[in-house]
Amino acid sequence: MDQKFTKMDEYALIMRHEDGTKIASPEQMQIWMKQTMDWIGDIAAKNKFVSGTGLLFDGAKVVGHGGVVTDGPFGEIKETIGGLIVVKADSVEEAIEFAKGCPVLQGEGNTMEVRRIAKNDGTH
Repeated sequence: MDQKFTKMDEYALIMRHEDGTKIASPEQMQIWMKQTMDWIGDIAAKNKFVSGTGLLFDGAKVVGHGGVVTDGPFGEIKETIGGLIVVKADSVEEAIEFAKGCPVLQGEGNTMEVRRIAKNDGTH
């Protein structure tokens, strides 16, 4: 059997955007949340969704070299990681297609980072 079709990689789709609560009304936030749940539901319907979570902005900390702790990365940059989902995909191109459907991309300057997840098979 061709190994190409027996192994499916997992990819992290990382959402980079501003804190939506600072730029949108609660009603707009509800609309974006529904769109996000619909997007995830579409991926899950294809049996390609593995896991995911949102990441809260409040209380975020960054631990730097030497143990220096700061209040999040938000002082100098506008976008940060707002959440991620893990999907199964036959190729990076398929993972990219999933990422293109994320509602986060409605915001100007927002991005989706697609990263293949390392396997515990000695290749990393």
